[in-house]
Amino acid sequence: MLQPEQQQWQVSLSFSLGYMAQNCLSMRHLKQIHARSIVTNLHHHAIVFAKLFRFAAVSPSGDLNYAHRLFCHMPQPTTFLYNTLIRGYSKSSSPSQSVLLFNQMRLNSLSPDEFTFTFLLKSRSRMKIDVPSIMASDEIHGLVLKFGFCSHLFVQNALIHIYGARGIPLAARRVFDEAVAPDVVSWSGLVSAHVRAGELDFARQVFDEMPERDVVSWTAMISAYSQAKYSREALELFWEMNRAGVRPDEVTMVSVISACTDWKDVQTGICIHQYIDENGFAWMVSLCNALIDMYAKCGCMDRAWQVFNKMNQKSLVTWNSMISACANHGNADDAFGLFDSMISAGFPPDGVTFLALLVAYTHKGLVDEGLWLFDRMQKDYRIEAQIEHYGCVVDMLGKAGRLEEAYNLISSMPVPGNDVVWGTLLTACRTYGDADMGERVVKRLLELKPDEGGYYILLRDIYVAAGRTAEANAMRQTMMVNGASKTPGCSWVGA
Repeated sequence: MLQPEQQQWQVSLSFSLGYMAQNCLSMRHLKQIHARSIVTNLHHHAIVFAKLFRFAAVSPSGDLNYAHRLFCHMPQPTTFLYNTLIRGYSKSSSPSQSVLLFNQMRLNSLSPDEFTFTFLLKSRSRMKIDVPSIMASDEIHGLVLKFGFCSHLFVQNALIHIYGARGIPLAARRVFDEAVAPDVVSWSGLVSAHVRAGELDFARQVFDEMPERDVVSWTAMISAYSQAKYSREALELFWEMNRAGVRPDEVTMVSVISACTDWKDVQTGICIHQYIDENGFAWMVSLCNALIDMYAKCGCMDRAWQVFNKMNQKSLVTWNSMISACANHGNADDAFGLFDSMISAGFPPDGVTFLALLVAYTHKGLVDEGLWLFDRMQKDYRIEAQIEHYGCVVDMLGKAGRLEEAYNLISSMPVPGNDVVWGTLLTACRTYGDADMGERVVKRLLELKPDEGGYYILLRDIYVAAGRTAEANAMRQTMMVNGASKTPGCSWVGA
């Protein structure tokens, strides 16, 4: 039995530790507080533990694994503590843990509340649809009805969101219609549901009916137009958003820049760039990366360099964007120089970096150097070559007339070949008039697409260029016998 003085001291200390836990800024500080609570036998004190646990579980500076260990040492965790950990996992790279915790919570005879379902639905929306043995969204919806939380607006909004994320607008609409007083979050979720399902007209109809629009709803619609390549509509909606007095966010601006890029509208792009500078967005690395890409694809390399050189902070995407821009514009030396600077700055390259460098070597005609780089990518940097890397090397070899090497490379690839990479070699066969190699390549192409008549026509052209008229004339007959149709769309093999 504690003496009154001891009780008062313990209350005072628990208050002090709770205050420190509430205001701590790092895991290092939190661990010091936790150690102090263990020494003073206050580590199971409800207020102290709750504040320590909450920081570790949901703070951006927290540690979810540490929070889980704290949780496991609780003899009888409450619904609040379960909710806190479920919430933490809902934002993590392991959202499925939330479902496991929910199941554990029910096994321990603890009843969930409306917050439980909100966090659980958020977790489920971030998981793959086909995750085995994981509760489906409609099963969670059933439990929401069973426990009587179907009339809580933020639970309804979470259901709208999950159906939207799954691209099921009809289910999202049913939940929306059941809401007594849907708010802007409800409306935005319904817009996103139609967008995810590819129903842009319905999404715009819902958007136009919204009594109030926030940055989420505006951005959802602008992004949808931009991704669907409706660049004019995306840009018009952006300027309308500005006239409505709604401030865009980073996602909005990336979508707007993307629309300028697809439309090849450099003048509007310059206006957007000016808007970014004037409205305090210029520090955002993602926007600068998008501007570099836009200027490069619009042919304004000077402006792309200006954006790159002004950036105080760069990411790997920044370096890759600039290297790719230089490579695609034939500025191979600049691409190589940027690569060296990137390595010196401490950025390890990835597959995108090497693809851009291979393009640069192809433009420069440095085949042996490109092959050396391709080998170095896999052996020194442990980056597994993808089909696009092989395609670039095939293009490099083909342009140099090294057709047999290109054929052997495709035949020995550890990844399945496709019509694009074989078509690249066929282009080189036509360039060099190599009918024998052309025959071999077309045979492989027809294994992939037996009904594609364009391959027969291209081989016929090769025969004609090689002076093999009889084989050229026989091609049409072979095409008819095999039922192949003359289809357009073979421009990828070059002119």
